[in-house]
Amino acid sequence: MTGIRCTALDHCSVLITDLAKARWFYRTVLGLPEVPKPKTFDFVALWFDLGAGQTLHLLQKPQPDTRSPRHFALRVADVSAARSHCRALGVEVLETGPIPHCDRFFVHDPDGNRIELIQWIEPYDPAASGAAQLD
Repeated sequence: MTGIRCTALDHCSVLITDLAKARWFYRTVLGLPEVPKPKTFDFVALWFDLGAGQTLHLLQKPQPDTRSPRHFALRVADVSAARSHCRALGVEVLETGPIPHCDRFFVHDPDGNRIELIQWIEPYDPAASGAAQLD
């Protein structure tokens, strides 16, 4: 056991280049409530409430981040409804490999940041999923 005991993911930060497009995507497509960023920030950023004391931070930069498989995942109550909502707004839905007892898909925001939307039907159980044992 280490001296650090992590209790939750506090926040995740991603780069954006267009404030208006990003605000529309995260508010309208993902339905996240925007919250004021700290007054002490001297740079452009948007903060969104993810619930349970977790936030998503969008940091405006001149260039987007490199496209990669790197992503963050948002749990949703109804992944089928989320999939339909994204498609209705013209957001490309990217299906992916299965994980037992969940349904999920990926989308990209206007800057190409990869986002997974996931609904767990049952909590993850490594034994039931056939996961490899840890060394």
